[in-house]
Amino acid sequence: MGGNKTKPEPLLSKPWRKINWTNSEEPLQYVKNYKNPVEGQKIRILLYGPAGVGKSSFVNSIQSILLGRMFNMALVDSIMGRGFTKKFAGYQVLKDEVSHCPLVFYDMMGLEEDEGVLVEDVRLVLDGRVKDGYEFNPDSELSEDNEFYNKSPTFSDKVHVLVCVVPADKGPTIVKEKTLGKIKGIRRVASSRGIPQVVLLTKIDELCPEIQEDLENVYRLQSVKLKLEQFQADLGIPMNCIFPVKNYIEEIDLDNKVDSLLLSAVRNIITAGGDYYRRQKQST
Repeated sequence: MGGNKTKPEPLLSKPWRKINWTNSEEPLQYVKNYKNPVEGQKIRILLYGPAGVGKSSFVNSIQSILLGRMFNMALVDSIMGRGFTKKFAGYQVLKDEVSHCPLVFYDMMGLEEDEGVLVEDVRLVLDGRVKDGYEFNPDSELSEDNEFYNKSPTFSDKVHVLVCVVPADKGPTIVKEKTLGKIKGIRRVASSRGIPQVVLLTKIDELCPEIQEDLENVYRLQSVKLKLEQFQADLGIPMNCIFPVKNYIEEIDLDNKVDSLLLSAVRNIITAGGDYYRRQKQST
C-alpha cells in the first residue's frame, strides 16, 4: 500500500482578492512613470527580515520586470537559508536601460537571533543616519564617530517605506523568539515615526501544490487567506498591506503571472511612500 497523499484543498468559487492576471502592462507603466510628490526626491524603501527569505531576490525580480529581461542587481547567495548581505546597500531602480525610477531599495543584514543586525542599527537606518556601504556588526551598534554615520540627515535620507520580508512557508509563529522580538521592535520604531509598513510573503509557490500548479490559485485558497490573517494578528499589520509574491529564482524568462503578483506589491509600496512624502510636505 502506498503512503497517504495530502488531500487537495478545494478552490474558492471566487478569489478573495482581485488581481489582473492577464495584463501586467498597466501596473508596469504605473511603476515606470511614477513621479514623487516632491520633485527630484526618491522614495527610499528598506527591506528587512530573516536571512535567506528573498530580500535581494525581490529587488532583482522587480528590476527584471522593468527591464523586460533577467537582471541581477543585488547579490544573492545560492545556498538556501543562508544570509549573504552584510552591508547596507542601496539599489536605484532602472526603468529602462538608461534612466531611473525615483525609487531606491535598501537591503541589509538579516535578523538572525544572535548574529543578525541590531534593532538599534535599524533605527539609525530609519532615521537616515547610516551611509551606503556600512557593514553591520552584530555585536555593537554604529557609533557617531564612524565614517558611515550621517550626523545631519535630511528627510530624503530617511526611510519612507519599511517592508518586512518573511517566507510564506514559515511565518512569524515559528521564527525564533528573539528574531520575532526584533521584528516587533523595528515595527514599533517605524510606527513612532509614522513610516508606512508593508509585508511581503515570499516563496508563496512553496506553500502548497495548488499554487505550484497555477499561481492564480493564490487568491482562491482559504489557507492562504488564513496565513495572511495570521500575519495580521502576529505583527499587527492590516491585511491590505500584506502581499504574497513569488520571486524569480530558477526562471530564465519572465512570466506574466509572477509579474502580476510582484507589480501588485511594488505598486502599493510606491503609493505608501508617496503618501508619506505628501504628509511630510503638508506638515512643513
